[in-house]
Amino acid sequence: MKYLNRAMAFSFALMVFGSACSSDTKEETKTENEQAASTEKNDEPSEPVDSSLAKIKLPDGFKIAYYARDVENARSMALSPSGVLFVGTRSNDKVFAIVDKDKDGKADETITIASGLNSPNGVALKDGDLYVAEISRIIKFPKIEQNMRNNPKYEVVYDKYPSDTHHGWKYIAFGPDGKLYVPVGAPCNVCKEENPVYATITRLNADGSGMEIFAEGVRNTVGFTWHPTSKELWFTDNGRDMLGDNIPNDELNHAPKKGMHFGFPYCHEGEIPDPEFGKNRNCDEFVKPVQKLGPHVAALGLKFYTGSMFPEQYKNQLIIAQHGSWNRSEPLGYRLMTVSLDENGKATNYKSFAEGWLQNGKAWGRPVDVMVMPDGAILVSDDTNNAIYRISYNE
Repeated sequence: MKYLNRAMAFSFALMVFGSACSSDTKEETKTENEQAASTEKNDEPSEPVDSSLAKIKLPDGFKIAYYARDVENARSMALSPSGVLFVGTRSNDKVFAIVDKDKDGKADETITIASGLNSPNGVALKDGDLYVAEISRIIKFPKIEQNMRNNPKYEVVYDKYPSDTHHGWKYIAFGPDGKLYVPVGAPCNVCKEENPVYATITRLNADGSGMEIFAEGVRNTVGFTWHPTSKELWFTDNGRDMLGDNIPNDELNHAPKKGMHFGFPYCHEGEIPDPEFGKNRNCDEFVKPVQKLGPHVAALGLKFYTGSMFPEQYKNQLIIAQHGSWNRSEPLGYRLMTVSLDENGKATNYKSFAEGWLQNGKAWGRPVDVMVMPDGAILVSDDTNNAIYRISYNE
């Protein structure tokens, strides 16, 4: 009996071992489709969510992670075809290049490519050259990716913009027409200056020639983009201060052609005459906003979502970064919002997409700009938390 029991135990052990070996073999012989699916899932960073990022509320299926940290005063962003992210600053004097070497959705290196600049907020790329907007001029770093580690030299493209620092920082981008679009903010809360270039969006050729005014009555835009189908310009505009907590709203505007006037300083949010400058003007003279974005929310960067990662309902929606109010008695903004548009360019939905940078009336972060990445994730810059975030979706 003793030998019989030993034989039975040995047979049972063989069965268990055989079963384990069978399981291991099955794992090793995954189909190519199974391997691809497994790899795709593992591409998403799986580390625990940072305690601060756990405060950010997103729709189901979305998650936020740090793409880059310690990017001091990170503001406007521009992405090269090879994936290098260039980042401007406003209160800093630097421009950065951020490199994700292994393409895992997390930056590996931050390079300071320039310093000693005058509020180099705006960055844009064309034909391998990096254009940077300072307060009063546009400069260019030729062949930037070849030179970004070697103290690159710049050329002055255009230096005739006003030198006012009030609303003097600039967002820039190249349009579908190949021209560089450059805003000139009003040098005040509300005023009417003799120089017609104030409170406009201008454009010029890549070599600095042919500067002209494209849109007027724009108090201070720090973000614009073009519709992926119509190729028409859309932009945010920051409303004036000192009319109370609840007026006027910041604006989302649409400029399909040159020569449109959006109301400043005569009319705010499309229907509120300015107490000083609006007395002899009618708000119906001016282009009304497509969407009122909220009072004093400091709506800045925006992009149409053109990726394939997010659910279908996000396709061609606008994602807008709201930097947040600076003197409202109850702070507002500090979030990402989405605007849905119909085929006629009318807003059909306006809602929160990401919020939580404002906690108990205090902001630990302030979103500035948005970038849609080739994989469909989006990046968001934050000049207060000195970071670039990556927001992704995975069912």
